[in-house]
Amino acid sequence: MREPILPDLLQPGLQLVFCGTAAGRRSAQAGAYYAHPGNMFWRTLHAVQLTPRLFAPAEYPQLPALGIGLTDLAKHHVGNDDELPRDAFDVEALRRRIARHAPRVLAFTSKAAARAALGRPAGYGLQQECIGATQLFVLPSPSGQARGHWDQAPWQALADLVRA
Repeated sequence: MREPILPDLLQPGLQLVFCGTAAGRRSAQAGAYYAHPGNMFWRTLHAVQLTPRLFAPAEYPQLPALGIGLTDLAKHHVGNDDELPRDAFDVEALRRRIARHAPRVLAFTSKAAARAALGRPAGYGLQQECIGATQLFVLPSPSGQARGHWDQAPWQALADLVRA
């Protein structure tokens, strides 16, 4: 079995797991999630107080201590969503990982990731369906390429939900 581009950061007891589509080129090169300097992920986690300080991408292994995990739908592909092959997303493997680790909330970091995982278009926010007991939440993409669709409000709503 091939090694994933970025390892899952999953364990039982997490409050929140973020799920993207696939590692971008910069993240794959750096060996760290959301590593492109234009990506808003790390700044937003701090801005909505999911992290007590601004973390650098290379510090991602420290997130489980804060109750946060990371994964992707495409563990063996690199690139933007429009560059990925149709079979890149392994939804069943994601569902198995989430069912096994049972975080309180799984947050998709783009509508594209949510659409692939849910099999339907989804609006931002908390979704009606769950994976086991795990609630599902959809966020605007923090990618610099999606800046035209950026809105921090759903990220704040997620932080409020996790803290509730």
